[in-house]
Amino acid sequence: MKRNDDDHIATCVGKALENYFQQLEGEKPAAVYAMVIKSVERPMLEVVLKQTGGNQTLAAEILGINRNTLRKKLVDHKLID
Repeated sequence: MKRNDDDHIATCVGKALENYFQQLEGEKPAAVYAMVIKSVERPMLEVVLKQTGGNQTLAAEILGINRNTLRKKLVDHKLID
């Protein structure tokens, strides 16, 4: 089932980007990479933290990142102080 989940997420992101470019109506896009990462990263962190009951060590393990990196991202997204 993991492969289908990957495909679904990619499809959702792709459709959102298609919509974004359509809404530009000829305007030049800017910082698309940063926009996508910012849009996806926060909800991902929120869901994983919820699934782990707020356990940052476990959340970092599930995300495949270092716990310190996770904490920095949580602060950046104002999910913790």
